Amino acid sequence: MPELNLTSAPAHLRHGSSIGQPLTRRDGVLKVQGQATYAADNHPPGMLFAVMAVASISRGRVTSLDVTAAKRHPGVVDVMTPDHKPELAIDPEIKTNPFVFRMEVLQSNEVRYANQPIAVVIAETLEAATEGAALLAPRYETLPALIGLDAGESFVPPVVGVGNPTENHRGDVEAGLASAEKRIDAVYETPPQYHNAMEPHAIVAAWDGDNLQIDMPTQGLMLSLARVAELFGIAHDKIHIRSPFLGGGFGSKGLMAGPPVLGIMAAKLVGKPVKLVLRREQMYGPVGHRAPTRQRLRIGTDGEGRLTALDHHARTVSSTFDDFYEPAADASHTLYAAPAIRTSHDAVRVNTGTPLFMRAPGEATGSIALESAIDEMAWACGIDPLAFRLKNYAEVEPITGKPFSSKALRACYEQGAARFGWAKRPLQPRQMRDDAGLLVGWGMGTATFPALMFQAEARAVLRRDGSGAMEIGAHDMGQGAWTALAQIAADELGLDIDRVEFKAGSSDLPDAGIAGGSAHTATAGAAIHSAGAAVIAKLANLATGDEHSPLFGAGNAGVIARDGRLIRRDDESRGESYSEILARAGVAEVEARGTGAPNPTAMEEYAMHAHGAVFAEVKVDPELGQVRVTRMVGAFGAGRIVNPRMVQSQLFGGMIWGLSFALHEEAITDRRTGRIMNANLGEYHIPVNADVPPLDVITVDEHDPHVNALGIKGVGEIGITGSAGAVANAVWHATGVRVRRFPIRIEELLT
Repeated sequence: MPELNLTSAPAHLRHGSSIGQPLTRRDGVLKVQGQATYAADNHPPGMLFAVMAVASISRGRVTSLDVTAAKRHPGVVDVMTPDHKPELAIDPEIKTNPFVFRMEVLQSNEVRYANQPIAVVIAETLEAATEGAALLAPRYETLPALIGLDAGESFVPPVVGVGNPTENHRGDVEAGLASAEKRIDAVYETPPQYHNAMEPHAIVAAWDGDNLQIDMPTQGLMLSLARVAELFGIAHDKIHIRSPFLGGGFGSKGLMAGPPVLGIMAAKLVGKPVKLVLRREQMYGPVGHRAPTRQRLRIGTDGEGRLTALDHHARTVSSTFDDFYEPAADASHTLYAAPAIRTSHDAVRVNTGTPLFMRAPGEATGSIALESAIDEMAWACGIDPLAFRLKNYAEVEPITGKPFSSKALRACYEQGAARFGWAKRPLQPRQMRDDAGLLVGWGMGTATFPALMFQAEARAVLRRDGSGAMEIGAHDMGQGAWTALAQIAADELGLDIDRVEFKAGSSDLPDAGIAGGSAHTATAGAAIHSAGAAVIAKLANLATGDEHSPLFGAGNAGVIARDGRLIRRDDESRGESYSEILARAGVAEVEARGTGAPNPTAMEEYAMHAHGAVFAEVKVDPELGQVRVTRMVGAFGAGRIVNPRMVQSQLFGGMIWGLSFALHEEAITDRRTGRIMNANLGEYHIPVNADVPPLDVITVDEHDPHVNALGIKGVGEIGITGSAGAVANAVWHATGVRVRRFPIRIEELLT
């Protein structure tokens, strides 16, 4: 199988037309007709319903459960508790790899956070299971809860994020600050935020002896399969996970969490298929969230407004029993060219479910603080915020010195500003009003996100009837992967997309890696690219070695795959169809596999990032302090665009989330009990249609040959970064009030 690297052209060129086309979703009709089968839509024969009972305290232990009352309730089949449960093959507290986190699956009576599962009731109906769970009437021995960023003594964690260094530095920060003519020293706080995907976590599990059938939403089919295999001590080939459709994920469905494991345990306990679906309020605890942060930024500039030093320190929290630390300060690694930079972190432990990956982990929390501080610094220097950024943006990654595509960032600044009309912005705040007397403000923020890529494999097939197939265990969370990856497959196979059968969403297909880090299209796409090249090479070998083919002897000249035909590169009048080649060879189909993985040489030599710039307009009622975002423009350099329609949708979604970050989202914790007080979509505020202004997205042309074979960068998360800061800075420009605690509240603007 031929290996394709980042620098060499494939031996057999394909000139497709699917990539770059704004095709509509291939799964769209199924979804609008209600025919897309999500996990909880499955109802195998004999299925029972499971409902979790969860802790109403955040620290202590369960002293009693009225299991007898629950079992007496009509329809209840069994109650799973720490004293009555199937045994696991390994202790779920053991961390077998960096992507394994500890989970609560009824291994003890200890309570470590509110909403922790403490029992599971299994019944013939959902209503019976729900009522049975209420009858358990748990009693507790309660201890004082550890809550907030000052809950205890802070410590320096060994790593942040996934293995990132806790501290990075270059140059002498203290000397740079001491020599600066202008300095700021400001503290910013961001709240805890919770994943609120439309589809809650759900599982339908069915055992057949040692074989296990699972329907569940997952962003990582093979990671989930491996975790289930080790927990239950069964071989990988005994497990089949189906996950064709996900109603959103945002990172919370990337790794196996406790509730799906409880569903599998419940099915094993009763010997029948079991469905377990989390209620909305149960999403606030056992399935991850974005941790709160307190970030201190110290920045200095010389007399010309150039940075002399940037120091970014972030405090965050993790649970009392596991380790995940929001890498907020890492946002300052990649944007601004200070000769001295330091980023660092510390943490405290609190009674919470373990924070985990949430859309743009680290970058979202860190960028709103960084972009607000940069805006403050520009104001202190008397320089327009855009001019200040143009003066100080980095042309190489500041910490490592590796080059990246900085030209795209400059183009984002310039094109976004031109579309927005930034040149008309007055420097002083509180200078603009509309006809109704509302204060008007304009703000901007720089967007950045790493251009990540993982490992994946795909299988490609060409058939005698002129059709093709591409198989890969890919995931579609609603971002359009079924469509974008099928477009890549069509071009790699040299076929119209309607002639390609695209299979995804099942663990019996080749491993597509995890759909996270905005890396799925690049990762799965590279594997599809490689598999397509490999199967075309096989077909070409059949033709060029056959003396009866018009392509005989064309091996040195090479062939092109186009419209279901192979054509001589040096003479396009000579060629034949896939069907003719396979028919003469007497085979029904040819197949090949291909892999995609990061290029270690390119990673060593280059910094991989996507960039952007976001501009926002807000209007603020000067008497009531009410804020409305009225206009947003985002310009993003995100490499090769596979499907402009899907990319625009993703960037819109990111910009809306940035707006939400600045003005809406906050999980409020009762400091007496440690419980989330607004664990629902009525009181946990997110933007609705009336909150979202007209959005305008520019995709800046960018060719980055180093990121991967297709030049693809992710767009799912970069839209949040920059957008939150742009809104916050626009609020300052409208009001003259610099808010450093998010989300921005009316009372802070009025005082």
